[in-house]
Amino acid sequence: MSEHHVPAQEDGGATIGEIGQQPGAWREVGRRAADEADAFLRAVVDRPDVRVILTGAGSSAFAGEIAAPALRRHLGRRVDAIPTTDIVANPMDHLERETPTLVVSFGRSGNSPESLATTALADDLVDDVWHLVLTCDPDGRLSRAHTGKPNSLVVHMPDRTNDSGFAMTSSLTSMLLTCLTLLGPLTPRDAEALAGAAEHVIGLQRDIRALAQSKKQRFVYLGSGSLEGLARESALKLLELTAGEVVTYFDSPLGFRHGPKSVLDADTIVLVYVSTDPYTRLYDLDIIAEIRAQLGENAVTVLSTEPIPGDLGPSIVLPGLSGLDDAAVALPYLVFAQYIALFTSLEYGKTPDNPFPSGEVSRVVKGVTIHPLGATR
Repeated sequence: MSEHHVPAQEDGGATIGEIGQQPGAWREVGRRAADEADAFLRAVVDRPDVRVILTGAGSSAFAGEIAAPALRRHLGRRVDAIPTTDIVANPMDHLERETPTLVVSFGRSGNSPESLATTALADDLVDDVWHLVLTCDPDGRLSRAHTGKPNSLVVHMPDRTNDSGFAMTSSLTSMLLTCLTLLGPLTPRDAEALAGAAEHVIGLQRDIRALAQSKKQRFVYLGSGSLEGLARESALKLLELTAGEVVTYFDSPLGFRHGPKSVLDADTIVLVYVSTDPYTRLYDLDIIAEIRAQLGENAVTVLSTEPIPGDLGPSIVLPGLSGLDDAAVALPYLVFAQYIALFTSLEYGKTPDNPFPSGEVSRVVKGVTIHPLGATR
């Protein structure tokens, strides 16, 4: 998007365009992914003893949480989602010297201090290690550090997905889709179906804006498995874009009952991401019924790939997603969450491209000191 055509901040800034460009970006990712899937990755994941670590910081870490269950099932391998922030602070807790490991790094810019430190620690502490770097910036530090290395594959997202806005939107979903295509069950045809569902969400902007105009003070996001990672990312998006003015929370539907349900009051909106798994879905439907009975039908917004039973109230059904895993349907669900965060930000008078104009929180984390392994004070 040319800077001459960026909407004013009160109209959504660059962020609204970066959310809306995702269907086209996903179609491009789907077309390109087949060219990126080479013998390097196949040779690594074919090893029966290989471990896969999905890593990143913030939203990039949550991409790993969304993808991990699907990759675990598809590959039949040990797949762990571990934030770079955890690996850097406690490397001996997470890296195993004698376990062959593929480190999959998600990074919009690849310039977060923990990103490069994580791959360096893996090289030092794991005897057999390979790297798959998914990034939107070919000039970023992570990309430059791994391009041309024999144990690394660097995959760049389409140029337009290197979001200029504060919050990761098309960058995040493009990296997640690439991961699920290169290592997981998705195909270019699936990318087309997901893009179609995202276009359906884009057509719901008026309804989503009306939800934001309620100016509720608390938003709770609930999902199971891969969709709990999505719930976590959704909560972060709203927290970021409202500069912390709105209280957000995430959990699984079952976990929410064990104390966290205390957050519910008349000023709360709950969003439930309904699983595609028929068994898991039962627990989603239970929490929908319970909270609607407590707070009323309008207190719960439901996203699903098929209608929920009529006695439970309305739901927003995204079409064309039959047969896809929760990790995949998380992509168009996330577009809905991004719009909620953006429109709520505007209702609170924030500048969505930079909700922290004084610099309290920055687009790329600053001020992190990476201490040498074994250092003390």
